[in-house]
Amino acid sequence: MENGQDKQSSVSEKRITIHDCAQSGDIDGFEKLLQDNPSLLNERNAIILETPLHLSASNNKTDIVKFLLEWKGYDKVDLEAKNTYGETPLHVAAENGCNEAARLLLAHGALVEAKTKYGMTPLMLSVCHSIRAEDCSIVETLLENNADCDARDDEGMTPVDHLSKIQESGKLRDLLLSHQQERQKKKLLEACSKQKQKINALEKELSNIEGLDELKMQLRKWAKGLLLNERRKAIGLEIGTAGKLPHMAFLGNPGTGKTMVARILGRLLHGVGILQTDKVKEVQRTDLVGEYVGHTGYKTREMVHHFAFCIICST
Repeated sequence: MENGQDKQSSVSEKRITIHDCAQSGDIDGFEKLLQDNPSLLNERNAIILETPLHLSASNNKTDIVKFLLEWKGYDKVDLEAKNTYGETPLHVAAENGCNEAARLLLAHGALVEAKTKYGMTPLMLSVCHSIRAEDCSIVETLLENNADCDARDDEGMTPVDHLSKIQESGKLRDLLLSHQQERQKKKLLEACSKQKQKINALEKELSNIEGLDELKMQLRKWAKGLLLNERRKAIGLEIGTAGKLPHMAFLGNPGTGKTMVARILGRLLHGVGILQTDKVKEVQRTDLVGEYVGHTGYKTREMVHHFAFCIICST
């Protein structure tokens, strides 16, 4: 009789999986299973394809989370493994309010802006938990790690929007809005600093050009308009398409510096962000004029259709 019970007990122990240990917090059983078989480190379960890190993080089993994160084996734990819903371990920790587990994951480099299949960030999921639990600690942890209050899911909703569907006021809303405002201020200061650098670079380049006062004035106008748009984007404002830079034609006798100005102009426009590169593509008459009637238009279109901005220098 005892032998039969021993056999049943042995079978029961064998049925305990690494996922069971991760979920229950059985650190001794977990360590033994993983040391006996290191390939279980990122093993997926059969339910929603979660790893041991998912299960330990979603149940706040910090001993196991820490053990996995500090694993010294050949393979490394996958911090960004995604389950069936596209959730990482940080997502499941956030949606269950597992603050200690979330802190460990973030300290080891978990992506605070990771997105699920539906574009949900950990912050969005933490908002839903915080409303149910009336506890903002997980939200505060994510905000301390630079979670973006302006991030949008696949429906175009931000964390504040998710909150507004349920709750119009309160500590959680104030916390999110305060962080959102501070983030916008920081972006604006960074944009202003970059703007000042670009304006200084523009003025330095313009000082090397003799004359052409009207052109310089026009360049300053375009540059200031573009840099103002950078500041607007930094605080989340939409930018229209008006004021695009037109193509240009520089006319004059040979030796008056048309090509030189075009090269400088390319560097200037790249410096203020209008062009993606400061490389100026130069072509000669033979590159544009065709060998037979009707060929010139084709060659010219083929040459310029890749470029958003063209300068023509001609006598």
